[in-house]
Amino acid sequence: MTASDAARVPKRCNGKQLHAVVSTAAGWLQAYAPEVDALNVYPVPDGDTGSNMSQTLRAAVEEGAACGETDAGRYAAILAHGALMGARGNSGVILSQLLRGFARPLASRPTFSPADLAEALQEASATAYRGVAKPVEGTVLTVARMAAEGAMRAVTERAEFRHVLDGAVDAARVALAETQNQLPVLRQAGVVDAGGRGYLLILEGALRYLQGKSVLAPEPVPSPNGARAGATAHARLEHAGTSAYGYCTEFLIAGRDLEEESVRAQLAPLGDSLLVVGDGEILRVHIHTDDPGRALSFAGGLGRLRKVKIDDMQAQHEEFAAEVEPLPRPQDGRGGNRLESLPIGVVAAATGPGFARLLSSLGARVVPGGQTMNPSTEQFLAAIEACPQSTVIVLPNNKNVISTAQQAAGLTEKIVHVIGTATTPQGIAALLTMRLNDSPATMVEAMGEAARQVRTAELTSAVREVEIDGLRVHRGDLLGLLDGTVVVAGHDTGLVACEVLDLMPVEEYEMITVYPGAEVGVEAVEGLMAVLGERYPRITIEQVEGGQPHYQFILSVE
Repeated sequence: MTASDAARVPKRCNGKQLHAVVSTAAGWLQAYAPEVDALNVYPVPDGDTGSNMSQTLRAAVEEGAACGETDAGRYAAILAHGALMGARGNSGVILSQLLRGFARPLASRPTFSPADLAEALQEASATAYRGVAKPVEGTVLTVARMAAEGAMRAVTERAEFRHVLDGAVDAARVALAETQNQLPVLRQAGVVDAGGRGYLLILEGALRYLQGKSVLAPEPVPSPNGARAGATAHARLEHAGTSAYGYCTEFLIAGRDLEEESVRAQLAPLGDSLLVVGDGEILRVHIHTDDPGRALSFAGGLGRLRKVKIDDMQAQHEEFAAEVEPLPRPQDGRGGNRLESLPIGVVAAATGPGFARLLSSLGARVVPGGQTMNPSTEQFLAAIEACPQSTVIVLPNNKNVISTAQQAAGLTEKIVHVIGTATTPQGIAALLTMRLNDSPATMVEAMGEAARQVRTAELTSAVREVEIDGLRVHRGDLLGLLDGTVVVAGHDTGLVACEVLDLMPVEEYEMITVYPGAEVGVEAVEGLMAVLGERYPRITIEQVEGGQPHYQFILSVE
């Protein structure tokens, strides 16, 4: 894209030109999506705000490209529809609302002016605020509102599009920096709001088009830990398109005078989900990359490589997606299939083949996805429509998936009840409560109550150093989360698990279920089961395959 290309939209913008602007914005957001993902309040390896916003905007752009529309108003409406159907996670749903509002003032306008652009940004913000039940300042909503105000201030009689976007970008940058002052949890974690950062990137990408700058040359920007992040973003862009998930690459480096920070800095441009921990003689490395050979070649120059393990995550995802086809359902006692005999259909999200098989065997139509791979509105809608029943229950099984499920529920003529299950164990408990003779209303109430009775503990590794609510966390620590909140940090799996469980009135519960993750070995599972059995001898403890990524163990207590 050259400066002369950008100059072709000085006064009025049509659909074709709007597509070029939004496509550039989508590319810029995609380049920095890993950095946005890293803006996670908790130092857990499952940040996905950037990925969700990028995939949502990419879905919108792809639908816009397919239509070839030159009318600006019609193109904006198509863009909004693409975002609606492709929305993933809370951030993706809010972005789809922003695009829906953006399209409204442009309706019936073949072209639009810089003043119209400012009005569209203002309506985008207003629509997003209306779409959230309890708007919170210090989030993407605030950044979008202040960006719109900046755009409106920049409108003059002779203003061009780049002037309006300049005003929006400048105001958004100020708003983003202020999010730490508006939300104490952000200030404590040392990060700005991830959704706000993603929205700023979209505006910056649009401005780059008007400035004639290429999206393929990201400029260095501060990363969450203060380092320069441009190289990482550029590396991810170079790899874009080769694989949706890449290769999960793990190995040990044995050598002398190994410098953890130096190794981390050298490997960072090669991928994401990077973890480098150890000492001067041995380092453990975990990275998701499209080119594991480059990572191993670099590491091999530092020392001897041991325990090299490379998993094709794209193949694993495809295998997982194939495995979630409904398995034979439990019978209803009269020889009938439970799924068909139920008066109400069930759709459930699941991450991990073990969870998927379990939910499917209990009568749910499974949608693949969860943390870091949130299902889209369209995926939920397709599953809802595939149910033979006219009434359907949806179990999101992840707090970041609930809004997407709710959005899908509003797009069908079926009666859909979304039960706000925040974890997969809650969804399993809800399914186990289903009774064939209950009315839909009774069934929904009982399933919701069953889900609320389940407490969930999760064990994962910290990806950065931070202090949260007085708890000091170091990179590589084993974190214990209780119902999504980090409460314990340590190094011993059994000890961390027991410390989390002891924060609950365990004596009031009857069962602890242990769900091992995808990368947990048999010895680790047996070790944890032995510790729990000794610590809680009066409670039934069982192990069920989960196969979830990122979390070594998920434990449910009920």
